[in-house]
Amino acid sequence: MTLTQRRSGRSLLVLAIGFVLGGLLSALLRRFLPPGPAKEFFTWTVSPSFGPVHLDLVIFSLTLGPVSLDVSLLAVVGVILAFLFVRQLF
Repeated sequence: MTLTQRRSGRSLLVLAIGFVLGGLLSALLRRFLPPGPAKEFFTWTVSPSFGPVHLDLVIFSLTLGPVSLDVSLLAVVGVILAFLFVRQLF
């Protein structure tokens, strides 16, 4: 395994862990913060999506989607925290 393969695998892992951590933080704040501007600011999300995608082959047909990704401020914070943590380890 080359160095670039390890770095790209590590980067994907950091992104995945960061988005999960950010989603968890966002869900916690959505549940426990009282209504107000702070709750709106920290839990505001952008949800890009695409689909459904149809793949029709002679033998079978497959439909995927719609696929969406919820990105919030806390998801970005989670990615940054995961990156800093992994940077400290390696």
